Amino acid sequence: MSTFTTRERAENGRSPSLPELMRRLDGTDAGVTAVDYQGAEITWGELRELGEAAGRELDALGLGEGARIGVVLGNRPESVALVHLILSTGRCATVFNPLQPAGRLVADVERTAPPVLFAPAVLWESAEFAGAAARAGAAGFAAEGRSVRRVALPAVDDASAPVRTAPGTAVELSTSGTTGPPKRIPLAYRQLESALDSVHGHMAAGRRERPPFTGGVVLLTTPIVHIGGMWGVIQALAEGRRMVLLERFTVDAWRELIRTHRPRVAGLPPTAMRGVLNADVPAEDLASLRAVIAGTAPTPPELIEEFQRRYDVAVLVMYGATEFSGAVAGWSLPLHQEWWERKKGSVGRPLPGVALRVVGEDGEEQPAGGSGVLEIRTAQAGGDGGWIRTSDLARLDSEGFLWIEGRADDVIIRGGFKVHPPVVAAALERHPAVSEAAVAGLPDERLGQVPVAAFEVRPGAEAPGAEELHEWCRRELLPYEVPVRFLPVRELPRGVSQKVSRVDLVALFG
Repeated sequence: MSTFTTRERAENGRSPSLPELMRRLDGTDAGVTAVDYQGAEITWGELRELGEAAGRELDALGLGEGARIGVVLGNRPESVALVHLILSTGRCATVFNPLQPAGRLVADVERTAPPVLFAPAVLWESAEFAGAAARAGAAGFAAEGRSVRRVALPAVDDASAPVRTAPGTAVELSTSGTTGPPKRIPLAYRQLESALDSVHGHMAAGRRERPPFTGGVVLLTTPIVHIGGMWGVIQALAEGRRMVLLERFTVDAWRELIRTHRPRVAGLPPTAMRGVLNADVPAEDLASLRAVIAGTAPTPPELIEEFQRRYDVAVLVMYGATEFSGAVAGWSLPLHQEWWERKKGSVGRPLPGVALRVVGEDGEEQPAGGSGVLEIRTAQAGGDGGWIRTSDLARLDSEGFLWIEGRADDVIIRGGFKVHPPVVAAALERHPAVSEAAVAGLPDERLGQVPVAAFEVRPGAEAPGAEELHEWCRRELLPYEVPVRFLPVRELPRGVSQKVSRVDLVALFG
C-alpha cells in the first residue's frame, strides 16, 4: 500500500507534478472510504470505477492529454472521481456551474463548446440543456454512482466546432464578467503546483507518513465550482485526505459534521460565521476545532473577535482570487498567536513564493503604510512572472502584513460572492416596464454588502412592485445577485458626464 507525506520531493530533487500526485492514489486499497456524502461512505474503489469508465469513453473519442473535458460539478462524489481522472491524466477540467439559472447554464455550454460534457442524469432530461450540448458539438455523458452512460443528443444543423484542447491547463473556472457573460479563467498545472507548495510552506504541514484517506478529514462545504471548493478537492486528492461533502451549507448540517468528524481545522466564510453565532451553537459542539479559515469575502475584525471569544477558536483570514489559483496571503496559527492583537484587521502576510506591492496612481511603489492598488507577483498567477494588478485597494505595513481597504472597481461582495452591477441592471432592464436600472452595494452587518437597485419606468407603464421584480430577478439571476431593495425613481442620479453617480445612488437608499 502506498503512503503519503504532505509534499515530499521526488528522487531528482523536485516536487512531484500534479498528475504525479494524483496518480499516487492508483495503488490505494479499493475498500477504504474516500468520501462521506449524505451519511453514506463512498469507497475509493467506487470512485475509481466511475473514473475508469469515463476514461475509457474519453480514450475512445481520442481525447487524451491536454483535452478539454466539460464537467457540470456539484458537491457530489461523482465530481471528485471526474476531477481525479482529469488531473491524473493531464487533461483540462472545463467546469460548468449547476447553481446558475437554466438559461445561463445553457448559454455557457454553447459559448464554451467543450468536445465532451459530463453532467448528472437529471440535467440531461432537460431538452434545452441537451440541445445546448448538441449545438456546442459536444458528446454527452451522464455520470451517476459508479457508471457513465452515453446520452443521445438531438440532431442539429448548426453545431459548433468544439475547442478540443487546452495544453498545460488543469482547470477552467468561470467568474462573472462585468458585461454579463461569465469570464472563464484558465489555471495551468504549474500554477496549481506552485499554489500547493505555497500553502504547504505557509501552514508548515507535518511530514508523517500515512496510508491514503486516513487521518483527519477535509470538510468541503463550499461549492466545488468556486475556487475555494475546487482547491479543497485538489488539495485533498494531492494529500490523500478523506473528504466530507456538504451539498449545501446550513448551520445545522455544518455543526453536525463538526460533531461527527471532529476536525481540527474547518473553512467558514464570514457569512457562515455570523450564522453560527446567530444560531448560538454551543461551544462544546466545536470543541475539536483549533482554527477556522475565513476567505471569499472581507471579514470584519469585530466578527472575528466575537467568534474567537465565544468558541476559543482562532480565525485565520486568507486573501486570494481565482486568477491566482487561490490564496496568496493569509494567517497561520503561529502568526495568529504572535501578531493578532497588534494586527487584527489585516489579511495576514504573503504566502511563500508570493511578492506583494502597493502602487499609487502614478504606478510608483508606495512606502510601507502607503495606500494604493495592490499588485502581485507569483508563479500561481501564471503569465511572464511580472507584476499583476488587482482591483483591490490596500496597504502593506512595515512588518509585511497586508491590509485590504476596498475595491478599485464597483464589484459588490455579498457573503463571499461577487455581484457585478451591470449584470443585475441588465436583468432588470429586460423587464417590460423598466427603462433603465442602476445597482449599487449597501453595507450589511451579516453579508458585508448587499445589492440594491433603482430604476426608471418606461413611459406609459406602471411601476412594478418589489415582489414582482424580486421574482423576475430570481428567474434571471443567481440567488445572491438578486437585489434586496427596488426603488422606482423619475430619473437616475447622474454626474456631469451623464453616468450614474454611485455615491448619489447609494444616498437614495438612506
